[in-house]
Amino acid sequence: MGTDAPGTADLAATYFLDHDSPEVVDFVARSAPAEGDPKARAVALYYAIRDGIPYEVYSADLSREGLRASATLRAGTGMCIHKSVLYASALRSIGVPSRLVLADVRNHLTSDRLRSLMGGDVFRHHCYTTVFLGGRWVKATPVFSSRLCRLYRMAQLEFDGRTDSVYHPYDLDGRRHMEFLHTHGEFSDLPYDRIVTDLRAAHPGLFAASMRVVDGSLVRDAANAAGGR
Repeated sequence: MGTDAPGTADLAATYFLDHDSPEVVDFVARSAPAEGDPKARAVALYYAIRDGIPYEVYSADLSREGLRASATLRAGTGMCIHKSVLYASALRSIGVPSRLVLADVRNHLTSDRLRSLMGGDVFRHHCYTTVFLGGRWVKATPVFSSRLCRLYRMAQLEFDGRTDSVYHPYDLDGRRHMEFLHTHGEFSDLPYDRIVTDLRAAHPGLFAASMRVVDGSLVRDAANAAGGR
């Protein structure tokens, strides 16, 4: 994975990775100074998305429109798919090739409510990005914000443009955190139909009406868990 040279599809604007939209253009202009080199700008965008777009599974909009990079900026929040699509789109806007990676993971720190809704602790189609910098592909995961990491006692994922940024296997208390079980592959565009079909099959209890995840709050889940200890 990630050993081939990037192609034109890894820089293209698509329906989902709409880096030519006014929202993405404005976000990149505010977040990644034009005078920086590609690596510095990619790192700046990583942190702008990691900490500037709150991570939230509950109420996430999984419609076609809701998963566009521009829609995530308008909503101001998103889950791993939304934030990775936004990052991949922002990277392409500065001429840095990017792809999306989908993987099944076991998350040992899922809240009790979310675990119940998901039907366990295995989550289908966790999404992160791979970025072509310095002549090679580097993994980057601009998903969990600093605030959520503090609440859930997880190490923050840093990114320097050279080293892979993926989930640590243990949290700050030495408990198992996240295991990667199966990688489905890299994608130059979001395979929307596959993702939605598989998520509905794997996690039917997670969905409310239409294409939205049920209401809730990861922050509130963490507070409830802390209160019960």
